[in-house]
Amino acid sequence: MRIPSRLPVRTLTTALALAAVGALAVPAGTAAPHEPAPVDVAVDWYDLTAESVAAAGASTQVTNNRTWAVGWLAAARALRADGRAAYQEAALAGAVHEALSELTPARAAELDAALDATLDRVPDGPAEDAGLAAGRREARALLAERAGDGLDPASVNAPITLPEPAPGVWQPTPPAYGPPAQAGNRHARPFLLAGADQYRLAPPPAVDSARHRADLAEVEAYGSADSTVRTAHQTETAEFWYGSSLTLYTEPLRVALDRSPGSLAERAELVALFHVALVDTQIATSDSKYAHLAWRPVTALRAGGDADWTPLHVTPSHPDYPSGHGTYAGAAEGVLTSLVGPRTAPFELTSPTAPGVTRTYTTWRQLSVENIDARVFSGIHTRTADVAGVRLGRTVAAHTLRNADQLFD
Repeated sequence: MRIPSRLPVRTLTTALALAAVGALAVPAGTAAPHEPAPVDVAVDWYDLTAESVAAAGASTQVTNNRTWAVGWLAAARALRADGRAAYQEAALAGAVHEALSELTPARAAELDAALDATLDRVPDGPAEDAGLAAGRREARALLAERAGDGLDPASVNAPITLPEPAPGVWQPTPPAYGPPAQAGNRHARPFLLAGADQYRLAPPPAVDSARHRADLAEVEAYGSADSTVRTAHQTETAEFWYGSSLTLYTEPLRVALDRSPGSLAERAELVALFHVALVDTQIATSDSKYAHLAWRPVTALRAGGDADWTPLHVTPSHPDYPSGHGTYAGAAEGVLTSLVGPRTAPFELTSPTAPGVTRTYTTWRQLSVENIDARVFSGIHTRTADVAGVRLGRTVAAHTLRNADQLFD
């Protein structure tokens, strides 16, 4: 198992403990035959967080990752204070409930009912009372700490002034020719990065380079709406990974959480670190995208003489380099690999953009590899942008894990 250098002692201990047991361990909460399975409070509140974000979350992905990060980081902080089971369960529920009540207020009734159900299962007494109070206190403190961090939808999509059109420079893309999206992410306040530009990527290949020409030739052939060389499986890959990364990675993280043999505190840290890393990754992604302003394949290919070239999927309205799907995949892979090991027992994954398709995975790296290919087959990214994105995501994940103790002090 590969552990990032200078990993904090507590996080390193957790990683080694989880990896030693192995990802093939019996999922948490599994009961003996014929006995009702006990309720797993971590999975319970994980599912409730996913449902709340899906039903009443923000219009911007990074804002929703922030919601996850706030609720679960508050829980992880509270859980460090007391190891009693009643305290732990009440603290986790209290923290996530408090954060979600503030950040997804339309879900108030469902959240209150879930909190009542959790507390009904916890033995009454001082431990329950202390845990609930600690969870709520940590959530309120973290909400105040993160106030005005620039991760609200209006700030994320703040308008910018673009340079004049030129070869290699991003321009609004068809069919909508909409304004640049997510440009404001780079001005947001990270959780752990020193700044958005801490890991800024080197510039992409020059427009007259052999690498850029090869990238465009690949996208032209495999990413066209009417491609004659893209296979059915490649088309399925493009469709499978076309949707929101937050949505597509909710189940893999749930698999890791459910199968983790760690304590409740360690499992809360897994969810918190995953989403902290993803918030910081998206901030770093925006920095590199708008520092380099690389044009999209559709713009480059039409400028090169193929005026009617059309990608399989509509191109998102922001620069090519690096791929946001790539950075998300790389960061997710980095956190999961370090904290639960690179492999797991087979798990199935579906996608809202590929109805009826189910894929099976046994490593987190497989998800990254498919993301790289998918954006080329969709016709919306160069392979260079995808590969650079995965690399950037892994880098930010490693930074998150090295500095994780700062989140819990």
